[in-house]
Amino acid sequence: MLQQDLDSLTPTRDFSRRDFVRGSVGAGFAAAVLPVSAQTVVKTDVDGLTVGEVTIPVGDFRMPAYRAQPAGKTGAPLVLVVSEIFGVHEYIADVARRFAKQGYCAVAPELFVRQGDAGSYGEIAKLLAEVVNKVPDAQVMGDLDATVAWAKAQGADASKLAITGFCWGGRITWLYAAHNPALKAAAAWYGRLTGPASPLTPAHPVDLVGKLHAPVLGLYGEKDGGIPLADVEKMKGALAGGSAAAKRSAFVVYPEAPHAFHADYRPSYRREAADDGWKRCLAWFRQHGVA
Repeated sequence: MLQQDLDSLTPTRDFSRRDFVRGSVGAGFAAAVLPVSAQTVVKTDVDGLTVGEVTIPVGDFRMPAYRAQPAGKTGAPLVLVVSEIFGVHEYIADVARRFAKQGYCAVAPELFVRQGDAGSYGEIAKLLAEVVNKVPDAQVMGDLDATVAWAKAQGADASKLAITGFCWGGRITWLYAAHNPALKAAAAWYGRLTGPASPLTPAHPVDLVGKLHAPVLGLYGEKDGGIPLADVEKMKGALAGGSAAAKRSAFVVYPEAPHAFHADYRPSYRREAADDGWKRCLAWFRQHGVA
């Protein structure tokens, strides 16, 4: 999977440095993904939305996040948006705006921030070693819980709660579905399903099927070299013997699609698969009462 991250960063067109200097959460692109594929970047306008950086209390810590929601609306259903290894840069912020255009309060927390600024790293190997691989799953679960509590206090309807995530965030999506009994639905985009246990990552999605509280829609690519179809089949088999929510979970595997096929700023982007996955994600949330 990480090799796919490296391979798919081959540039097709360079944006100017001015376009990509990160000033705040959700502004600009992470250094490790520059230059990006300018021809395919999706831009969602902010008309009718309240958007921008917010600060979420997690105990004594203050965690930055990007929030997008319909302007002046309270009681919007809540969706958590979990980033790839690159943190909350422009792509993730745009995904949040896309949800806001559908009537959601979407919040994308910076889950790496205690370990470092994921957006500032130009080398993926260093980013993984110095930041991403030092983030404990337990810390992430607590940060997501705090995000839900903050959004509820701001007027979002946390009784209608969903989560979605990409790559690293796809794995986290599965984990959060096993963590929070209030979650109603989840959509995991090409998140790792198996792996060795460690003190920071003691369990993986395949280990947690008996604990899933919400049904998960898995959106995966047939040609994802980091997540072989054998892992998907193993997960399907595990879900069949899991919790009630696990039994209601489902997979869509897109033929010929690589890892990161939804990432419209990268050469890995596959518009047809990305568009279909987005429609299925929205339909999945509606089907399970998050709308």
